[in-house]
Amino acid sequence: MDASLTRDRPSAATSQVAMTRPRPWRPTALIWLSLGLHVVVPLGWLWRSALWPWWVWVLVLDHLVLTLAGLWPRSALLGPSWRALPPSAVRRGQIAITIDDGPDPAVTPEVLAILAAQGVKATFFCIGKRAEAHPELVAAIRSAGHAVENHSYSHRHDFSLLGPWRMRADLERAQALLARLAGEAPRFFRAPAGLRNPFLEPVLARLGLRLASWSRRGFDTRESEPKRVLARLESGLAPGAILLLHDANAARDASGSPVILRVLPGLIERIRTAGLEPVTLRQALEEMGES
Repeated sequence: MDASLTRDRPSAATSQVAMTRPRPWRPTALIWLSLGLHVVVPLGWLWRSALWPWWVWVLVLDHLVLTLAGLWPRSALLGPSWRALPPSAVRRGQIAITIDDGPDPAVTPEVLAILAAQGVKATFFCIGKRAEAHPELVAAIRSAGHAVENHSYSHRHDFSLLGPWRMRADLERAQALLARLAGEAPRFFRAPAGLRNPFLEPVLARLGLRLASWSRRGFDTRESEPKRVLARLESGLAPGAILLLHDANAARDASGSPVILRVLPGLIERIRTAGLEPVTLRQALEEMGES
């Protein structure tokens, strides 16, 4: 792990579009511990080389802990993550609906129609290559007042295995593309499947992005019964909750309809009944006085 990851480094993506301001990278206690072990273990090896199996096991255990932390989407062990809206949003009774993996030409327009009919704003975590294929949908999302955020360019299944430079290249490509299509740079990033490694937070800090997780998810990419999806999300209907749905890669119900289209109207009704106000992650950030 190298703090130089947060230093300026020229790239085609950042030269083409004004990105969000970099923020300081502050390693967590677990990262500091890991960095310390990578200094202490070689010294210990030199001091007592006969104990080399123990030194190896210390490093293996360290990497195992880091890996497990990266497999826990809502963990803050590798860096800060928005698992819920900030306290100021909680006090205002706000909640966030986030929608991943689009835009999808068959589903996103219908999702936008439901949101428009209900007067609700949502946060769309868009995959760069999908946005590139359907720029008109990104424009439609933005013109309706929703937020467009970064969900990587390629949505690789092995994203959490990438090194810092390949990870940064993927995020920068999506960041530049989405900034151009949406007219403003994303401020949040959601990792594919929520999985990450220790390199992600320094890269996000350099790009001025914040990691966003969720409070409750409906598992609507594999659950075909809308009632079950809604029940999972309902249990998280508290001020500050961040709810996760999908417009692309959505499961289909018995009639062949994407589950999100069956769930969203009922979910909005429950939110309203609970006296909560749906906002975008960007709104919550701005109301904190941050940009």
